[in-house]
Amino acid sequence: MDSLHWEKTEQQSCSCFNFTRRQTKTETETTEFFGRRRRRRMNLTFNFQILPIISSFVFFLLFSTVFPATSASQFEDFRRLNQTFRPGEESKKMRLIRTHLMKINKPSVKTIQSPDGDIMDCVMVHHQPAFDHPVLKGTKPLDPPERPYGHHQHEPENYQLWSLSGEYCPEGTIPIRRTTEQDVLRASSIKRFGRKIAKPVRRDSSNGGHEHAVGYVSGEEYYGAKASINVWDPKVTDRFEFSLSQMWVISGSFGDDLNTIEAGWQVSPELYGDNYPRFFTYWTTDAYQATGCYNLLCSGFIQTNNKIAIGAAISPTSSYNGGQFDISLLIWKDPKHGNWWLEFGSGVLVGYWPAALFTHLRDHASMVQFGGEVVNSQASGSHTSTEMGSGHFSGEGFGKASYFRNMQVVDWDNSLVPLSNLKVLADNPNCYDIRGGINNVWGNYIYYGGPGKNARCP
Repeated sequence: MDSLHWEKTEQQSCSCFNFTRRQTKTETETTEFFGRRRRRRMNLTFNFQILPIISSFVFFLLFSTVFPATSASQFEDFRRLNQTFRPGEESKKMRLIRTHLMKINKPSVKTIQSPDGDIMDCVMVHHQPAFDHPVLKGTKPLDPPERPYGHHQHEPENYQLWSLSGEYCPEGTIPIRRTTEQDVLRASSIKRFGRKIAKPVRRDSSNGGHEHAVGYVSGEEYYGAKASINVWDPKVTDRFEFSLSQMWVISGSFGDDLNTIEAGWQVSPELYGDNYPRFFTYWTTDAYQATGCYNLLCSGFIQTNNKIAIGAAISPTSSYNGGQFDISLLIWKDPKHGNWWLEFGSGVLVGYWPAALFTHLRDHASMVQFGGEVVNSQASGSHTSTEMGSGHFSGEGFGKASYFRNMQVVDWDNSLVPLSNLKVLADNPNCYDIRGGINNVWGNYIYYGGPGKNARCP
């Protein structure tokens, strides 16, 4: 990742596996930490960075909704709904759910209980869901490829909540977050569980609209992207909403052939049953219609690491006017085999998306995006109070606003290079905004986010 040496007057770094605690002098003044503040439910804090969106893709994403978020406390709502079915119908529904769970919850050789209630199953690498895919059956995970030139690795540490006990899965296995009946019941349907909704959703805020604040580059051939993003735990005020920050690697048109690879952090009560920020991945090869899913909830992504759990809670998080922690993400195309690899943190490979999954992304990406997204599901005409990023506008700057820093792309020669012609876009800048910049310490960066409903965003 980035050089993490101590600079007494310029910056202060502390490499912590996926996270880097860093105090930086911004363009005109040095920001000083006021000591380590513990924030909300976790004792530490940390940062993370993500990706942008072009206007046409923003419009398209507004059509690709994540199914409504339902907190664990809403489980009884579903129970009451189930009571409207005849007993035979309810039994059939539960049988379908259990059959689906048998497909995605693979036999484990060890289980690890996370402090947040998650159960991590240690599954043999060759038994993971990826190898249920027709084009991947009978294959084996590949060896790690060569990293892009200009990439620097550091000693890894793991700050995912489930691993704070020091327990990890044995070599030859991977940790998979166990999916429960309650998880599936929170989804709109078994078929849509773990997937984004492809049916059109109007862009206005009265009908489940998605709102973005993103930076993007396009117009060239891209073979990957890298950035560091500070991680927060934004308030999500409605069970049908979520807040996320991520990178998108995109190819194809914005019609039915859209290919995307996505990674970042998200708060989604519907998907996870709580309000923790969680590391997530996504992919699709047909514009979210029938292919792809979050994390390992379908076959596709091949995980190779036994210490990272996709979908697991991140700890610590950044605190307002206090400590900032970020996570680094690198996605790049292996020049030899054409697969798209994911690195999370300082030099730790998570796994890869096989080239065989894609059409346009078998070659290269035509756009890279970094930024934040929320769902505004309010039907009353009043805007949601769901926060993006830190919940503060970009103008508040370091220590207060969310950021992406050291934003780079991978070129045709497998080299990390600075962004050229970075553009920024906010769907509703009175609710969530964004601004970009460049300096010698952070390279290309963006600040973004906002509180949602406020005096200028009623």
